Amino acid sequence: MPSPRVLRLFRVAFIGLVCLLLAERLPAQTVARCGKGWLELVDGYPVLHLKGTPREMGYQHGALLRDKVRSNMHNILDVQGEKTLVEVGPLKVKPRQGIDLIVGIQEPYVPKKYFEELKGLAEGSGLTVADARAGNFLPELFHCSGFAIANSATKDGTLYHGRVLDYAIDWNLQEHSVLIVAEPDGGIPFVNVTYAGFIGSVTGMNAEHVSVGEMGGGGLGFWAGMPMAFLVREVLEKGKDLETAISVFRDNRRTCQYFYVVADGKTNEAVGMEASFGVFSLIKQGESHPLLPTAVKDCVLLSAGDRYKKLVERAQTGHGQFTAESAMELMSRPVAMKSNLHNVLFEPKSTKLWVANATKDKKPAAEQKYFSFQLSELLKRQPEPTSPEIPLAAK
Repeated sequence: MPSPRVLRLFRVAFIGLVCLLLAERLPAQTVARCGKGWLELVDGYPVLHLKGTPREMGYQHGALLRDKVRSNMHNILDVQGEKTLVEVGPLKVKPRQGIDLIVGIQEPYVPKKYFEELKGLAEGSGLTVADARAGNFLPELFHCSGFAIANSATKDGTLYHGRVLDYAIDWNLQEHSVLIVAEPDGGIPFVNVTYAGFIGSVTGMNAEHVSVGEMGGGGLGFWAGMPMAFLVREVLEKGKDLETAISVFRDNRRTCQYFYVVADGKTNEAVGMEASFGVFSLIKQGESHPLLPTAVKDCVLLSAGDRYKKLVERAQTGHGQFTAESAMELMSRPVAMKSNLHNVLFEPKSTKLWVANATKDKKPAAEQKYFSFQLSELLKRQPEPTSPEIPLAAK
């Protein structure tokens, strides 16, 4: 028979273990369910799980984030769209006018499944199909920094892929931030760091350990191709490895000037890429380029001007010692601009990711808390069966 002291110690240890397990579970709360989709809050961060056909996933998105979707699209299309001028070729027009023109030009190059998903989004949220479309072609009107470090550049050889998104902080997209965990029928499951109402992607990683982030350039007016955000979405759904991901950009008709960092955690390989209208080129780890003149071993470093110089300086200074925590510092100001909307660090091999967003009062993401997730763990999660359920009415 154990002594009273041993029993007390056992009880304290047991209670401590229970508290620890509860503490790990408490931050997650199911908000609602819809078909196979569901919305939860993880440490307060909205995580939207979508699963099924394109129409079903769109409906789940619209229904579970109805208020956020409507608010975001209203702000983009009606508020900002009435006061901001953009250039479409030789014309200066309001964004909504420009987007409507672009949708018509690009429709032949966009897989039909995305228009089906947009129909579902409209049905679930109560938007018109025209508004759902227009809001999702917005990224084509706006034009960040990115890097991949691995092997000799990091402390234990781990590949880290950093993505700095610098734009539209004054459009309040950060108030509609959401992490989408998608399981499309026939496609690779993936995580998309995005905003309510957007079905494309500019920052994401899939279950095959492939991550991708976009950086905009110039070339406005070259619209006859697949929109950048849908190209990235295609990589997430189809990119089994680095070569397959590269082929999505290489083999599809492209639009304006865009740059990308794509990484594969299975092989510890990454590339920088320009995939623009009429231009396709790659820069591998440790290589230089006329626009990126300083090669750093086992690194891909993409940025511009003084931000590029600072990124190179940081990569050289910390070379061989980078961990996840110090890799996040590569994305701090001034590599991140004042308009820094979100920062994401991917560890593709483990499918871990860390996400920071700008604040409502427009303080840059680089200065905010990073939320930690792991795609492989998110895909195993299940909603609370007693949570509210929204009927799935998608056709």
